[in-house]
Amino acid sequence: MEWQSELAKIWNWLVIVLTVVLALLAAGHAVLYRRESRAAVLWVGVIMLVPLIGATLYFVLGVNRIRRRAILLRSGLVHMLSVRMPPRATADESSQWLPEDARHLGALANTVGRVAERPLLRGNQIIPLQNGDAAYPAMLAAIESAQHTVTLSTYIFDRDEAGVTFAKALGNAVRRGVEVRVLIDATGTRYSWPPILGVLRKERVRYARFLPTFPLWRLLSINLRCHRKILVVDGRIGFTGGMNIRVGHWHSKNSRHPIQDLHFRIEGPVISHLQEVFAEDWLFTTGESLQGKRWFPELDPVGPAAARAIADGPDEDPDPLRWTIQAALAAAQRSVKIMTPYFLPDQALISSLNLAALRGVRVEIVLPEKNNLHLVAWASQAMWWQVLDHGCSIFLSAPPFDHTKLMVVDNHWSLVGSANWDPRSFRLNFELDVECYDATLAGQLTALFDARRATAREVTLNQVDGRALLIRLRDGVARLFTPFL
Repeated sequence: MEWQSELAKIWNWLVIVLTVVLALLAAGHAVLYRRESRAAVLWVGVIMLVPLIGATLYFVLGVNRIRRRAILLRSGLVHMLSVRMPPRATADESSQWLPEDARHLGALANTVGRVAERPLLRGNQIIPLQNGDAAYPAMLAAIESAQHTVTLSTYIFDRDEAGVTFAKALGNAVRRGVEVRVLIDATGTRYSWPPILGVLRKERVRYARFLPTFPLWRLLSINLRCHRKILVVDGRIGFTGGMNIRVGHWHSKNSRHPIQDLHFRIEGPVISHLQEVFAEDWLFTTGESLQGKRWFPELDPVGPAAARAIADGPDEDPDPLRWTIQAALAAAQRSVKIMTPYFLPDQALISSLNLAALRGVRVEIVLPEKNNLHLVAWASQAMWWQVLDHGCSIFLSAPPFDHTKLMVVDNHWSLVGSANWDPRSFRLNFELDVECYDATLAGQLTALFDARRATAREVTLNQVDGRALLIRLRDGVARLFTPFL
């Protein structure tokens, strides 16, 4: 039986060689590609201490397949730019059109210009619309006035009174000869049953679902959701913000689950950015390219705001929204006002918030007192002490649930759109925000913020530290799931 003994020796050597090779490959990958040193050290330790199992775990859990999958899915997609990219301005040049008390934000404009792909465009009018009572009639009126094209992208499109009203308005536009394109996230279509798709088909509205996840080979894409909210009519009038299409936003309809939120009506050159982002997503989803003057007409200045759309997603590197927020916090000199429904900042953002507060900037954060996601609320509470301890302020707004997303810096710069302050928005979702340089808009958003804060309850560090032990343990355990929330 010598041949069996020799075969066993060869097999053992093969296992040893394979184990060593896998361990070296895994450790090398961790050293080269893990961004955080502590994570790299931890993985290398696991790989070396338990070579075969550790290497296997690393390749299964440690490699960022979300970003890789997103890049693979959208590889070869040509970014559409309807406006010729102008030469980058220096910080001094960017400051020339800003008022005296906002000149320091020129450096911010320059920084975001290097992070985002699109230029800062002047001459826009941006009007905030509170809740569906203001936003939906304005959006429906724009659709009813459409003569050539309508593009609509949303995360949730419920089959309720609001959704059916929009579907019929889109159908009427189709019957008038308007070219209509509707993009709905595949997950978002399942928030109501039956879904809105049947109504859209009946109205002969051309629609597509972003990344359907049912086939087994698409399971890696299950977390890649299109969270953007875009409506563009005739390439000239646009709407964006945080509002989905569902009756809960339409308070006059007496919904059982009312939601507070904020949307924006936009006119001016920056509409081309919204249309570009929609066109890229539509091309990726359907293969149809939307080009020409019907979709991208010439746009004249109509207002005082300089603005730029910032598209973000797991296929973007660097992270444009995260870097924009950090740059804004670094540029702030007087005040930072933040409203978000989900507040789960990573350590880099926590440090940026704290450094702004330590420089003497008043940092105020308004969150909903009653969150619609309990696990997110618990995890968020476990983090509050980290910003309260260094001078930031947190306020909890009374129900109904507040889904508003905004950031205002020094009463002049605003960031509005679909992104939340959580890992899902910054790492997994495809998001769209708009940065705006306009004192009038910032004043309107500041007034809205101050009104919410005036009726909110401030949270103190003593209150956070004084929570019962079981509550703190619950929140701490929830925080461990932050990367997945």
